[in-house]
Amino acid sequence: MMGSRRNGLTKESFILSVDVGTTSIRCHVYDKEARIRGSCTSKVVPLYPEVGHVEMDPDALWEGFITVVKGAVQDAGVQMCQMEALGISTQRATFTTWDRRTGVPFHNFISWQDQRAADLVKSWNRSCIMKIIHGAMKVAYFLTRDKRSLAASLIVFSTQHVTFRLIWVLAHYKQVHQAIEEGNCCFGTIDTWLLFKLTKGRVHATDYSNASSTGIFDSYQMCWSQFLCSLVSLPLSIFPQVENTGHKFGSTDPSILGVSVPIMSVMADQQAAMFGECCFDVGDVKITMGTGTFMDINTGSKPHTSVAGLYPLVGWKIGSDVVYLAEGNAADTGTAIKWAQELELFSDVRETSDMAYSVSDSDGVCFVPSFSGLQAPLNDPRACASLMGLKPSTTKSHLVRAILESVAFRNKQLYETMLRETRIPITKIRVDGGVSSNNFVLQLTADLFGRKVIRPQHREMSSLGAAFVAGLGVGFWMTREELKKLQSADKVFLPKGAAGPGQEYNPVLQSWERALRRSMNWYKP
Repeated sequence: MMGSRRNGLTKESFILSVDVGTTSIRCHVYDKEARIRGSCTSKVVPLYPEVGHVEMDPDALWEGFITVVKGAVQDAGVQMCQMEALGISTQRATFTTWDRRTGVPFHNFISWQDQRAADLVKSWNRSCIMKIIHGAMKVAYFLTRDKRSLAASLIVFSTQHVTFRLIWVLAHYKQVHQAIEEGNCCFGTIDTWLLFKLTKGRVHATDYSNASSTGIFDSYQMCWSQFLCSLVSLPLSIFPQVENTGHKFGSTDPSILGVSVPIMSVMADQQAAMFGECCFDVGDVKITMGTGTFMDINTGSKPHTSVAGLYPLVGWKIGSDVVYLAEGNAADTGTAIKWAQELELFSDVRETSDMAYSVSDSDGVCFVPSFSGLQAPLNDPRACASLMGLKPSTTKSHLVRAILESVAFRNKQLYETMLRETRIPITKIRVDGGVSSNNFVLQLTADLFGRKVIRPQHREMSSLGAAFVAGLGVGFWMTREELKKLQSADKVFLPKGAAGPGQEYNPVLQSWERALRRSMNWYKP
């Protein structure tokens, strides 16, 4: 076993990993068997200064980060000097800008959930420039039959990407403009800001997984997109250096944690969860069901070009090895269940699986989970959430079953889109996230896929993925095969029914798809 040598004694060593999520910051201390030896959690408090604006205080986030790191080490009953390396996983596409000389932010973090640039996005998507680009790409596809041209002919901007929220910042904060002119402006997502703070301003960097999640990065050329930046007038000078996911980004300044800890990985949360699930092979699928559902498939050494709304991402780059993912998402998974709880359909979320099983079907009730529109493969931001087929005989259990069924039905839509688009044979399916604790949802998902679905014992997959990459970087773990052996399954869900994938559910699924169509284009443009 590796050890840190202090006072002539060899002490056990550990990997420190922090996951900065949308609602919390969690830190875990991992031992050689990937067991959590200590933990600490701090809440992330979102700020809503105006309607549609979602922000976070950079100083509060920094304080929360340091608190959980010190708290987890203390909880483990060990010392900071026993930490071999630090790995960081973060929510994606949440950013700020700051003064390169002083490190003082010009504004709060602007969250990936923020809608302040919605009108800007809408006007660009309708603009003559976009029509010209779409037309030119259609011609290019007609001449070359290159799927990348076809995907470019269908591309639309989104508020979830950084691009137009950053344009909004440049238009509204004079001090940002001035700093750009003076060469003193730094842009960064949460990982970049933390690296800058942890190294006392010595490092302005990100990794490929985080960069590819901004919408400003060209995953084909593996660099910031000069074409996009010139199209929308974003200065390339403000962007961080893009490094490998497994890389020595620097070490924490000794004044911060008492000792200097090597920072050996930064990763975007969904890509980190994919690594934590050991989805290293082409065709491996990871489904994270939290606030939303994120379904990712390992597409190997080439980015996937999608025409149905799957997003090509860099999974990770370690050494010369680049792994790409294709991602589809459904925005309102946990949101729908939380909404049902607030309506008092149930008191404890753990009751929902039993409630769903207590009735034989949903009594014809269909729920469409689209509080934030519908994502791939339907891609309709104007869809509404709806409950259809209500009767005097409808009970709370029927409503809960309809809501849980809708989560599994959206899983099926994303899964079939992946199969159709990537044409990659699926090798394994692993699930994580808060909603993955629901047996009804996972069993129905397995039935509809006609595939085995594995739920691991360890649920904190983003944190584990960042820890794995950091640990590989310092020789704490030696190979990916070793990491696979550390995995343990909590439960394996096998598909039921001899008639084929979810055949007995076809009538219910068809009714739900009809409800889906009726919910589309509900809100006016």
